Amino acid sequence: MSEPSKVIHVRNVGHEISENDLLQLFQPFGAVTKLVMLRAKNQALLQMQDVSAAVNALQFYTNVQPSIRGRNVYIQFSSHQELTTMEQNTHHGRVDEPNRILLVTIHHMLYPITVDVLHQVFSPYGFVEKIVTFQKSAGFQALVQYQLQQCAASARTSLQARNIYDGCCQLDIQFSNLEELQVNYNNERSRDYTNPNLPNDQKGRSSHQPAYGDVGVAYPQMTNAAAIAAAFGGGLPPEHDKQLGYLIMFSCTCHFFPQRIDEDKLFNLFSLYGNIVRIKLLRNKPDHALVQMGDGFQAELAVHFLKGAALFGKRLEVNFSKHPNITPGTDSHDYVNSNLNRFNRNATKNYRYCCSPTKMIHLSTLPQDITEEEILNHLQEHGPIVNAKVFEMNGKKQALVQCENEEQATEALVCKHATSLDGSIIRISFSQLQTI
Repeated sequence: MSEPSKVIHVRNVGHEISENDLLQLFQPFGAVTKLVMLRAKNQALLQMQDVSAAVNALQFYTNVQPSIRGRNVYIQFSSHQELTTMEQNTHHGRVDEPNRILLVTIHHMLYPITVDVLHQVFSPYGFVEKIVTFQKSAGFQALVQYQLQQCAASARTSLQARNIYDGCCQLDIQFSNLEELQVNYNNERSRDYTNPNLPNDQKGRSSHQPAYGDVGVAYPQMTNAAAIAAAFGGGLPPEHDKQLGYLIMFSCTCHFFPQRIDEDKLFNLFSLYGNIVRIKLLRNKPDHALVQMGDGFQAELAVHFLKGAALFGKRLEVNFSKHPNITPGTDSHDYVNSNLNRFNRNATKNYRYCCSPTKMIHLSTLPQDITEEEILNHLQEHGPIVNAKVFEMNGKKQALVQCENEEQATEALVCKHATSLDGSIIRISFSQLQTI
């Protein structure tokens, strides 16, 4: 065991644990003069006001297991007798001093985070001059530069450990030790709001990448493949990693029951996860189809949520295709201009509702005078209905219908989405509600 020190080493510090949580754990024993989070290692270092305060804390927690947000943490004396500024820079890439540039790490990132999303989150606290996003071992990260230091401090205090979306995309915010961000391109990965005339670099990654000091190797022109890997905490299948490059057209292959499926039914299902460009049934493989999504992230969502789903007594096998796109022709069905694509408007909101098939389906754009009985008659051929409720929201009739299982709900959605009910074209999606 290390000799007594006023520096305490804390292990098993999960991403959900904030600096304030640690302060509350140790402040009863004395003032905490320095606190450094080692996010990449799930650890932290705290410096108490003196050695006796640290000794009292460790003696107390020898008999009482310290726990934060349901997670046990483990403490011991650090080998450091004191945390110096140099040590903080070496180990943690930041200093405790407030700065107008924030280093933001996003944990549990289920939905795409772009410069525009970050600007919407951080701009209420002051004028944001520049944003750069990149991928590191700690996860998807961004540097946010404010015009004023106090704005950055206010944003950090207000947003630390908050979620961008319900239940995911948690913000972990630290002060950077950079003095100025260098931005070469204005696109979805980097933006200089003080210079709107920068190029967007659509032709590909620049061979000259700026260095960002405390963030190591950065990827300001991050590929779509990298963005998807960041979003899901992993990566694409190895055989696709190099091949895809800057291509954003993906295909998905699915096995299905050929006598009961067509392009429109596949559209109804896959359009829950993104806009559909075109669909092609493979005549030489009647239980296969190619579905071309609007971009790589949408394809990743479809693969993630639909793999193994049940439909018409079969299990869907949804994977990436070796083909980057579907060639237009008489054997493919084009949906690129379809007004039934769900992500033309409110795309960010729609991403939040993406999920695997559930027993509950949500019906919208219903006729104002629709009855529950009419809805049941429209859907009952797909299996027993456990419960249903018609309601009004913002002056529009909607309904929730609970089926007996996920497969029946999926069949009802696939067959009845975009069909006419008393003159109205109804829209159906899965609901994450458990009961009505």
